[in-house]
Amino acid sequence: MSSIKDLAYCCPYLHFHYTTLHFGRRICSEICYNTLMRMDRLLANSGYGTRSQIRELIRSGRVSLHGVVIVDPSFSVEEAQKPEIQLDGSPVQSSRYLYVCLHKPSGYLTALEDKRLPTIADLLPQELLFKGLTPVGRLDYHTTGLLLLTNNGTLSHRLTSPKWHIEKTYLVTYDGDPLTEDVRRLFASGMTLSENPGEIEKLAPAVLELLSGSTCRITITEGKTHQVKRMLAAVSRSVTALHRESVGGITLLHGPASGEIRSLTQEEILSLFDAAKMTGTPV
Repeated sequence: MSSIKDLAYCCPYLHFHYTTLHFGRRICSEICYNTLMRMDRLLANSGYGTRSQIRELIRSGRVSLHGVVIVDPSFSVEEAQKPEIQLDGSPVQSSRYLYVCLHKPSGYLTALEDKRLPTIADLLPQELLFKGLTPVGRLDYHTTGLLLLTNNGTLSHRLTSPKWHIEKTYLVTYDGDPLTEDVRRLFASGMTLSENPGEIEKLAPAVLELLSGSTCRITITEGKTHQVKRMLAAVSRSVTALHRESVGGITLLHGPASGEIRSLTQEEILSLFDAAKMTGTPV
């Protein structure tokens, strides 16, 4: 018996519809692949700076396409033209993956949609909302600080999985007596939580840095639900403010300001790949 494919090549009418159905996805992919993108957005997505920084370097004549200097940040570029873009005479390393950090303020859910409360999606530029970005882990509603977002699922998984021991550092303000060296040693040994009868949860060792007054700095490698708050509660302290300072060596020392985002630099992206023990290039 002849297959549909065989019949399609014998009958022009069937051939047309078979070809359309068979190659429809590829045709759509090619159309999407050749969509236009603003030059400043392309460079920002590739980690060459913030949008404002990139607009300035484009206007200063440092970017060229096919050897022609581009001074308009809104200049449209096709995906296929990316290999011909140069910055300061060197080819641009563009990427289909995005890596950004958000300085999360208090009062936002770590979610991209919610019918009742503000979410971090309200803080993202419109052009990033349809890029498949997802938060790497989560911060509670009132917790502030560094939140990474990416559309690289493999990296996101490794950064959040306890298996890869990614360090996350928090600045903690608490109620209660100042923490002591005994607590520091307890955290370092890997404390045990037993909040519910019959349930025992062993934690990985954590680093506690004793600061002045009722503040401390805690570095963990697991990221269990409400872990820092539960650790403090286990030693009779109540967390009143929690701010994440770093994840995998990425910090907020150079911005962005609260409520704003920035693209990670190439060095930062490679640093995350190294921390997550991922090989290859982050493209």
